[in-house]
Amino acid sequence: MKKFMDENFLLQTETAQKLYHNHAANMPIFDYHCHINPKDIADDRQFKTITEVWLYGDHYKWRAMRTNGVDERFCTGDASDWEKFEKWAETVPHTLRNPLYHWTHLELKKFFGVEKLLNPATAKEIYDHCNELLSKPGYSVRGLIRKANAHTICTTDDPVDTLEYHQQIKNDGFEVAVLPAWRPDKAMMVADPVFFNDYMGQLEKAAGMDIKSFGDLIAALDKRHQFFHDNGCRLSDHGLDTAYAEEYTAGEIEAIFAKIRGGNKLTEEEILKFQSCMLYEFGVMDHSRGWTQQLHIGAQRNNNTRLFKRLGPDTGFDSIGDKPVAEPLAKLLDRLDMENKLCKTILYNLNPRDNELYATMLGNFQDGSVPGKIQYGSGWWFLDQKDGMVKQMNALSNLGLLSRFVGMLTDSRSFLSYTRHEYFRRTLCNLLGNDVENGEIPADMELLGSMVENICFNNAKNYFNF
Repeated sequence: MKKFMDENFLLQTETAQKLYHNHAANMPIFDYHCHINPKDIADDRQFKTITEVWLYGDHYKWRAMRTNGVDERFCTGDASDWEKFEKWAETVPHTLRNPLYHWTHLELKKFFGVEKLLNPATAKEIYDHCNELLSKPGYSVRGLIRKANAHTICTTDDPVDTLEYHQQIKNDGFEVAVLPAWRPDKAMMVADPVFFNDYMGQLEKAAGMDIKSFGDLIAALDKRHQFFHDNGCRLSDHGLDTAYAEEYTAGEIEAIFAKIRGGNKLTEEEILKFQSCMLYEFGVMDHSRGWTQQLHIGAQRNNNTRLFKRLGPDTGFDSIGDKPVAEPLAKLLDRLDMENKLCKTILYNLNPRDNELYATMLGNFQDGSVPGKIQYGSGWWFLDQKDGMVKQMNALSNLGLLSRFVGMLTDSRSFLSYTRHEYFRRTLCNLLGNDVENGEIPADMELLGSMVENICFNNAKNYFNF
């Protein structure tokens, strides 16, 4: 019987162990999509407790705690940091076979050297130990990033953001590149006229211009797009329930824009037409400056109305959606491609039923200009666990080129989540190692080692070309 989480954790064969320890383990991390706060990096924040860095904003943990019967006060409420940590420690033993059990103990081991299992009996000892380390200079935010061996970090930023913290980080000479990524979702949120018009006011201020027509809107966004470009941004990101590719005319879009700017609610058809137009225009902007667009598709958000009203978005009430995606996604990409305006694109799928759909969609728009121009993004959100990663890599292997994959990202709000890269790397090496042991691929360690190093880091570095 193997020891839990030893040096060969998840590595079932000798080949997998060699691939991981000799090729994957020490590769730098190119974290091209996350939700960490750049202000924390600029300020080099020193967390007072592990609860701050571990439980604040972590809706994965909150969902598990609620499921375990923990009151909301200990998730998002006013309980003390110790009380929240104690409730998490009570929940952890019940997360067996949930990836949270693995992530929790990987993070404790990687950053704090904790080998004990977290449970009610060990909670206070682990809490005090971690808090003591977090008070030391090497455990500031930048220290944690260094411990993770991060090379590049791309945050998620709204077009109206000032990017002052990215500028401060760069001016400080921090050795890790911390770059913005353009997330213009709010410019497409036209279901609520009050929200949308308030956002238009913010955009007017940021762009320094009035927005009285749809043309003005695109001009204002393009000004901000250029501002982001000037500050090192080369990536956009969109959170979508499905792709949008409704037919529309320029006249229809002007009329829809005038209607909502007048404070009037749009019909469902008008909303879809407007969102389709915006998604296309964003793709054109990205192509014009040589960016990569990321489409995160498939979440059904804010399902619990009562708790959404109380707690707001991103608090753990989202799930996998099941809207049809193949036809609109193909239409969107095809329109951009026909006009020679399809930039490098990463497609992320949240519904495992659609793995092969996405893996085949890639091949429709590869054009030989860039290796892996259209990427199948790593297992995302509910699928960024071992089973989800394996299914994504198998679909990509069967229907595309795994060797050209740009690999893992954290997609997290926590500075301890870099261990997800380790989790992914171990899973990747185990997948390849099993194939070797089964005689399905050659035991060519030079070939396989190079492939592993490329997927872990080199492919992303070359693909994004920052």
